[in-house]
Amino acid sequence: MSLHATAIVIGVQDLARAKKFYGEGLGCPVEKDFPQFVSFRLGDGGPELGLYTREALAQDAGVPSQGEGFAAMTLHDIVGSAQEVDDLMAKAQSAGAKIVRPAEKSKWGGYFGWFADPDGHLWKVATQAG
Repeated sequence: MSLHATAIVIGVQDLARAKKFYGEGLGCPVEKDFPQFVSFRLGDGGPELGLYTREALAQDAGVPSQGEGFAAMTLHDIVGSAQEVDDLMAKAQSAGAKIVRPAEKSKWGGYFGWFADPDGHLWKVATQAG
């Protein structure tokens, strides 16, 4: 049996704010909506994106919730064109994301940019190499 990601779950400081960012701001359809947990569909065949409060997720895993900074994990969305990169970056910024690296052509032939959601989770939006 090989590993298969069926859900990506991130810990957030403010569940209502994160739900609004991903649902209303980025247009992700809500899959499940409970008082302590929300999940969204991320497209056909993709995993769900789940949101717990940081404390609840840490408690579930049995680890401390303290700690800040780069968590050595990023999320990526590979899209079909540079225009789609620009559109998604603008949509994310309008929804409250911080642009941490504006979109630009890459040396490997693609086009990409980075944003951080309101909790600092990093997303790379990119095209495949051309």
